[in-house]
Amino acid sequence: MRESAENQGSSRYPFAAYPSGWFRVAYADEVAAGEVKSLAYFGTKLVLFRSEEGEASVLDAYCPHLGADMGLGGRVEGKGIRCPFHDWHWDGGGRCLDIPYATRIPPKAATRSWPVCERNGVIFVYHDAPGRAPSYEIPELPQLASSDWRRPHIRHWKVRARWLDMNENCVDIAHFKYVHGTLTIPEARAEIDGHIFRTDSLFSWKTPGGEGHGTGHLVSTDHGPGFQTVELDGILDTLLMNTVTPIDAEHAEASFLYTVRTGGIEANEQLAKAVIQDLEQQFENDLPIWENKAYWTKPLLCDGDGPVPLYREWMQQFI
Repeated sequence: MRESAENQGSSRYPFAAYPSGWFRVAYADEVAAGEVKSLAYFGTKLVLFRSEEGEASVLDAYCPHLGADMGLGGRVEGKGIRCPFHDWHWDGGGRCLDIPYATRIPPKAATRSWPVCERNGVIFVYHDAPGRAPSYEIPELPQLASSDWRRPHIRHWKVRARWLDMNENCVDIAHFKYVHGTLTIPEARAEIDGHIFRTDSLFSWKTPGGEGHGTGHLVSTDHGPGFQTVELDGILDTLLMNTVTPIDAEHAEASFLYTVRTGGIEANEQLAKAVIQDLEQQFENDLPIWENKAYWTKPLLCDGDGPVPLYREWMQQFI
């Protein structure tokens, strides 16, 4: 897990600040057709815009002409964006279409365009330091289109930690008892399928409110380092869509989308709200640990710690 000093950027972590993979940069409803959104991820400024036809594009924010930030004052025109400084017109692929006061466009007039995927109500970009094409796809989540599942609830957190420290949470099975209050340390089974890492854990937990207990499965599925689903049963079927995007070498933005299968039953709605509130609190229980812990490349592990080494081995393909 060694990397160049440029990508590491911090003595806290011995692994890459910005791995290869698909990462959320916005939810789809945060930018409408013809709108521009300023972003800051992967240690750089980006600009997200939707063409007048509704297609999302992401470019490096700073215009290669004289450096204006196109996320601040840039305007959409047709399929591209106009720089607020000198009105240069850039398309979603990073190519200069027009310079209103010039007779010839310079041959090198181009800026970096990021691969974009819009799926599950999320706009993703593909980050890869060597500039390679995307190596996998983000799956569709059928629950988000089903009337049996309640309208998603979304939360954001800015966390002083790197992506891998947070991603390892689902394979660190022992902490579920001591941080999250499960009644037992869960049994866990892990499997790898290329870019996918899946963990199936059997839990015994207190119901929201602490009036009883139950058992159920928690299945976490990682598609690369930036997209994870967590499916729970046992109380109400629940889906968490977890997206963690690096901001800089020290911080990441974690966002959870929560939805619960209520089947349109009113009695289930109140229970669903309690389940989501409990899950939000469980995430926040981890925050002070992540923000203040050290990361050991060779941790002292025991036989009850879960598939942490397997997860780290799988993650190497993205670093």
